[in-house]
Amino acid sequence: MDLMKELAWRGLLYDATEGAGEHLTERAARGEPVAAYIGFDPSAPSLHVGSLVPVMLLVHLQRAGHAPVALVGGGTGLIGDPSGKDQERALLTREQAEANAAGIRGQLERFLDFAPGPAAARVRNNLDWLGEIGLVDFLRDIGKHFSVNAMIRKESVRRRLERDEAGISYTEFSYMLLQAYDFLVLHDREGCTLQMGGSDQWGNITAGVDLLRRERGVAAHGIVSPLLTTSAGTKFGKTESGAVWLDPRRTSPYRFYQFWLNADDADTGRYLRFFTLLDEREIVALEQELAEHPERRAAQRALAEDVTGRVHGDDGLARATRATEVLFGGSLEGLDAADIEDVFADVPSSALGAAALEGRGVDIVQALADAGVVSSKGEARRALQQGAIYLNNERVADSDRRLTSADALDGRFLVLRHGKRRYHLVRVAS
Repeated sequence: MDLMKELAWRGLLYDATEGAGEHLTERAARGEPVAAYIGFDPSAPSLHVGSLVPVMLLVHLQRAGHAPVALVGGGTGLIGDPSGKDQERALLTREQAEANAAGIRGQLERFLDFAPGPAAARVRNNLDWLGEIGLVDFLRDIGKHFSVNAMIRKESVRRRLERDEAGISYTEFSYMLLQAYDFLVLHDREGCTLQMGGSDQWGNITAGVDLLRRERGVAAHGIVSPLLTTSAGTKFGKTESGAVWLDPRRTSPYRFYQFWLNADDADTGRYLRFFTLLDEREIVALEQELAEHPERRAAQRALAEDVTGRVHGDDGLARATRATEVLFGGSLEGLDAADIEDVFADVPSSALGAAALEGRGVDIVQALADAGVVSSKGEARRALQQGAIYLNNERVADSDRRLTSADALDGRFLVLRHGKRRYHLVRVAS
């Protein structure tokens, strides 16, 4: 696979240093994989969906026969990258950075092949070398190669100076030197001759390319992808409830699946190119299906299944799809309390004391009226007679039906439905 062509048709190629494509092609022709790295910020113990763009760059790199190196910034995370930021971020403690780095490594292992071989993936932490270097040595050996005038002209620094009245601290100003030094160390230790990342990293990447040329006399290269926004111009990966994380404890597989399933038609084709390994023919076919039958959402479903399966595995995908089917009248069997809470988090809800369900329980007509599923007991009886009322997604036609503790899912919930999609969640309070 020609990496540059693959990235180009997928829309993942924004810019590259001169000769980057030739470097990859020549090394591949000699059977010598190029070692290339991308840095990941450990500001949280989990990656988010925005991080999947650089992750997929490494995936395609490895598919092309080259060796990916994922650099977790345990050291630079203590400083903070000013790229794309309007204000200085809160600094992490060493313990926080190390814990976050460990969490990120586990997530990367779902995407990259770490089995021994010439293209085996590796994870490194720059705290291993940045935590040891002395300030005087660093300034003498590395700082001498950087012009302050040139650094100020870099976009990440210039934008901060323009947008933040406080300017930029020396701490963040020095970030560029640290990232360039990472490239130097990874060249010496891992043989890296290519750095990849988002277009906001261009200045930092070219700084490392220049440092390698000056210090080692080698031709290093950089490749950057475009920064992803939605068709509406908003930041990708942000929802009303916040970022969409890869960690299931932060974003459940169901919510993760729903994020992709609800992708706007105008964005879906691009997301299929960016985040899946489907080939061009398959993606074009899905785009055609989307154009002709948008109500079927086949393209969104293919996107959601592909990405969710890779991030959360087959079990996570199965739970997510089963939970999604529930909203369309599917069985609730196999869902636990956490799943039910998640699926019905956005529907109207009410509380009912557990004691009310003991013995003969509660008259369903009264329960429907009290919960506000219907406007009156008369309407409840009519809806029951018409077969429009469901308890836990099973139709109830008997107006004499009573709700008991045996009906409570996991002892905590009753799911009422009027018609096809009007849900109400009853929380059973002890």
